[in-house]
Amino acid sequence: MEDCKLCILVTFFLIITKVVVTGKDIPTTLEGPFDPVTIRFDPSLRQGSDDIPMDDPRLKKNVTSMFPEQIALALSTPTSMWVSWVTGDAQIGSNVTTLDPTSVASEVWYGKESGKYTSKKTGNATVYSQLYPFEGLLNYTSGIIHHVIIDGLEPGTKYYYKCGDSSLPAMSDEHVFETLLLPGPNSYPRRIALIGDLGLTSNSSTTIDHLTKNDPSLILMVGDLTYANQYLTTGGKGVPCFSCAFPDAPIRETYQPRWDGWGRFMKPLISRVPMMVIEGNHEIEPQVAGITFKSYLTRFAVPAEESGSKTNFYYSFDAGGVHFIMLGAYVDYNSTGAQYAWLKEELHKVDRMVTPWLVAAMHPPWYNSYSSHYQEFECMRLEMEELLYQYGVDIIFSGHVHAYERMNRVYNYTLHSCGPVYITVGDGGNIEKVDVDHADDPGKCPSEGDNIPEFGGVCHLNFSSGPAKGKFCWDRQPEWSAFRESSFGHGILEKSGYL
Repeated sequence: MEDCKLCILVTFFLIITKVVVTGKDIPTTLEGPFDPVTIRFDPSLRQGSDDIPMDDPRLKKNVTSMFPEQIALALSTPTSMWVSWVTGDAQIGSNVTTLDPTSVASEVWYGKESGKYTSKKTGNATVYSQLYPFEGLLNYTSGIIHHVIIDGLEPGTKYYYKCGDSSLPAMSDEHVFETLLLPGPNSYPRRIALIGDLGLTSNSSTTIDHLTKNDPSLILMVGDLTYANQYLTTGGKGVPCFSCAFPDAPIRETYQPRWDGWGRFMKPLISRVPMMVIEGNHEIEPQVAGITFKSYLTRFAVPAEESGSKTNFYYSFDAGGVHFIMLGAYVDYNSTGAQYAWLKEELHKVDRMVTPWLVAAMHPPWYNSYSSHYQEFECMRLEMEELLYQYGVDIIFSGHVHAYERMNRVYNYTLHSCGPVYITVGDGGNIEKVDVDHADDPGKCPSEGDNIPEFGGVCHLNFSSGPAKGKFCWDRQPEWSAFRESSFGHGILEKSGYL
């Protein structure tokens, strides 16, 4: 990529908006690199807020029997959509009995006019359990989780739908969504919302309220959704630090009803706007027999089969003229593994004449100047960065660090006009609070034994060139960090103009 053509052969800009625009022209990355800017946390503010209790009306179940709840949408292909929902009652206790997923049908009726449903599709249903082999810990088994693909959808069109089982009858109220435009160099979603590390606090509620007012046509959720693992299995009050509050816990426990509460809380938004998710470390949720990620893998439908990955841990999809690649940081990412082979083939197949913009997302950031999670996923960067650079990926989104940070274009820790722009949107308002310390602040550089990843190896390194040569941390904001701010909220990716 000697002449960096992929950096400039686009006919419009996509802008990340984090703050209110004041009428000034918004600079583009073509004008960079920018001098580093830090907005420090206001110490007069609280760093976080408490979780919303389960008896809050937004988290309580408000349907009876087998009527659908927790309704959600996700993209399948440019002409099809996943519809997911839950029926029946979850159980929690020492002894739980799983529901029979064949006891209720999975139907979606849909059409282009309200109340007139010209098509009907059926799908599959399943349940999952979270079981613990320790005395005193409570087990959980879910309600019946339904996933149905509705297809034959026309682009840029409103569809009205109901879901449920018409034979009982137990159908939902009518909901509506609008399809995206077909992939093409001049067709883009109106607005894409980006959230990481959301949780379920009063701050999370503020984030979702504000996001809803922005009226996105698609939501990208870059991991750490519910923070159900900040609880004991008995429930009670969630905590910012599980190991600090419960040092004698035999395993990282979870209170699975928080997943149900989160699904109800999000339903008004994601029953009309598709949400694309990728796993984070808070979705690991270990249980009996070494089973992990059961909630994440069961509750969410993603276009895995459609994109050839065959796993919910990584996949891809198109949103108009943007091709998104969702990468898994908590499964094998080595260059000899299945994910790397899939990624290489996926990047090779991308037609930049159809989808000029190529965007990747994963939970942990590769570039991060905060003390928290500093160089935590260096091993993944060393395995995959060169491949993403070679294929001209434009933007890489992540969460994990509870702050906002936007990088200058960078490759291998060196400013590079053809490198991707890395953006961390890692605090949607979760219970763990905002990160405020930078690795370049006096006394805040982590030791090389800190920030051990929950998956994969440790590849911490000292910089081999530049102002920080021979050091583990910079003594000032790194030149590749363009802007950082300790705050919670969400990002907006939108089409903003033409060259």
